[in-house]
Amino acid sequence: MSVPLRRLRETPRHLLVCEKSHVRHERSRHAAHVRSHAYNCRVSFLIPECGILPEALKSVITDIGEYYLVKNLSLHELVTHEFINTFVKKGSCYALTYNTKIDQDNAAALLPTGKLIISVDKDTYEELGLQGRPSQYSGKKVMRYIVTIDLTDSAFDPDSKKHKRVLWALREKKPLEFDFLLSWHNTVLGAEGSTLMSYFSKNQIQAHKPKTTFSTLRNLQCPVFHSNELQGKLEESCSAQELFEWLGAVWNNVGLDNKSFSFLSTYCCPQPSTVVEQAYLCTITGFILPEKIIQLLEQLCCYFDEPKLAQWVTLTVHGFADSPVSWRESEHGFQKGGENLYNFVVFRNLDYWLQMAVGANDDCPP
Repeated sequence: MSVPLRRLRETPRHLLVCEKSHVRHERSRHAAHVRSHAYNCRVSFLIPECGILPEALKSVITDIGEYYLVKNLSLHELVTHEFINTFVKKGSCYALTYNTKIDQDNAAALLPTGKLIISVDKDTYEELGLQGRPSQYSGKKVMRYIVTIDLTDSAFDPDSKKHKRVLWALREKKPLEFDFLLSWHNTVLGAEGSTLMSYFSKNQIQAHKPKTTFSTLRNLQCPVFHSNELQGKLEESCSAQELFEWLGAVWNNVGLDNKSFSFLSTYCCPQPSTVVEQAYLCTITGFILPEKIIQLLEQLCCYFDEPKLAQWVTLTVHGFADSPVSWRESEHGFQKGGENLYNFVVFRNLDYWLQMAVGANDDCPP
């Protein structure tokens, strides 16, 4: 028993990548980073010295959009040309299997690029008969495979052998059925046609609105940090990593004073620090599209158009723990923790820090 117990005590490997830029710089990649992280379940922002949100920021939150839960949807319905022509080619379509465990179950995800990613166990892969690759987290004995199908490929037209084989494999040879989270962002000017609700009206489909909570934090102890000191400076400012850990404590309502009688946490705010009289905290949970997050980030940047007491704002985005991918098409796993998240710290002068974090089964973020 000693070996398994020792392994449980080991700290899981994690990666934190930080970069610095300016929102208005012509080479800034902040929007591209947001777009490349497709599946987001929680978005939180923190504004120090703020009592009331500006109307423009409230409007973005109100217009965050709906998403849909479709029960018992056969995977082959996502590769029909009717679905591809209606949604995939006329906007950004997002689909993610719901309540599946990425290390144990079969799972699938449709990216806005039109790539369908299918993560399956060894038996399912052999029954499907579609070309794929071993999961990079399989170890010596391959037990999981990844199949990628490009629905926008010119060779994937209705009469092609490729399309017919994929449709046959998913509809007849090895039917796969999941509950799916779905959302669609129409990017084609003047495009009309069916909505997801009407298209899947014969299925069990439910519309959901992301849940939003607001709170005001009083007398919040905050680390002192400066935009030009990413690594921090001894006794003058805290580093980006210290800030990232502090934010985690704030989001989880962890005490920051390291009281001797606390059995839950011995964490304390990094030094040097200051006390903010009040800070506005907003958290949105649901199936949240990158397009909406970009709008939210832009409004947070506009927060500094008029004089404010705040020196900075933060925007933190959490990805789904059991998504088959994290950034772009990078394979994502769970193992000891399925974290994949990023955080923007936007300063008054519109410099920003971008922090991207993943857990044990992930490549380094882009």
